Amino acid sequence: MRVLSGIQPTGRFHWGNYFGAIRQYIELQHEHEGFYFIANLHALTTIRDPQRLSQLTLDAAIDLLALGLDPQRATLFIQSDVPQVSQLTWILMTCTPMGLLERCHAYKEKKERGLTADAGLFTYPVLMAADILAYDSNLVPVGQDQVQHIEVCRDLANSFNHHFSPVFVLPEARILSNAAKVPGTDGEKMSKSYNNTIEIFEDLKSQRKKIMRMQTDSRPMEQPKDPESDHLFQLYRLMASPEEIEQMAALYRRGGFGYGEVKKALADVAERYFAEARRRRAELEKDPDTVRDILQEGAARAREKAAEVLQRVEQACGISAATVTTSNALPQ
Repeated sequence: MRVLSGIQPTGRFHWGNYFGAIRQYIELQHEHEGFYFIANLHALTTIRDPQRLSQLTLDAAIDLLALGLDPQRATLFIQSDVPQVSQLTWILMTCTPMGLLERCHAYKEKKERGLTADAGLFTYPVLMAADILAYDSNLVPVGQDQVQHIEVCRDLANSFNHHFSPVFVLPEARILSNAAKVPGTDGEKMSKSYNNTIEIFEDLKSQRKKIMRMQTDSRPMEQPKDPESDHLFQLYRLMASPEEIEQMAALYRRGGFGYGEVKKALADVAERYFAEARRRRAELEKDPDTVRDILQEGAARAREKAAEVLQRVEQACGISAATVTTSNALPQ
């Protein structure tokens, strides 16, 4: 089975990115063939600074490798290094109903908020479908809020298969059931949009200060508290050992503590949890040529597969001079 996922380089990865998705992607590389890409074309809908986008793209690759993505087990590449995906996007758009795109979440939400939605955002789901279909992907790990994109992808693949011939593998959504809901520094969902994130690799002193300034309630120290309803405990539980979690929960239920004590414990356990990843990242940062080599090798593998799929598509819809043969059938 081939698993595919992409992640946008719109900012440095934070705890929400890791526990909500990246950790699961890394686990899946041991179970399936993984194709993971850095979605810099998608990022163009929000980033207009070329130097920043270029640096964030490289940082994303370094971060993923430092966090455990193994290029011997998974194919890591940059989206724009596979031009076949952009070609496939146009072909898919010729089979895409306008109404389908108008119903998609990202476009609707932006319009409802009174923000300007450009054509890139409007056609975003078609590019996402091309990302998936270009590699004969079987599984796409997503959160519940992203399932619509896989449904759109399947709709477009079915539409093309109906109009021409069945050349696309229909992907299945793999819901990240073990993905953690990660609260931010204000207790709301951690998101760059809310400016409440804690970055995985930010300076440790800066990270500790951010943790120590996190919002808490005003209940007195002596009052017992429910650990399950507290965002500090929810974060602590993601990184602490079972014994530490049990001890912290008992402290909450007993009362007689200050939140500063919990914040310090959270900062300590976070530093320990990501220590090995920080060490690997420091080594990779000193050797960017190795990272670029990994990305180039990954892009070569991705292009080879995407070219095979694009050839099937072009022959099916009549824009290739090649004769359709039995070799263009779906892979077994």
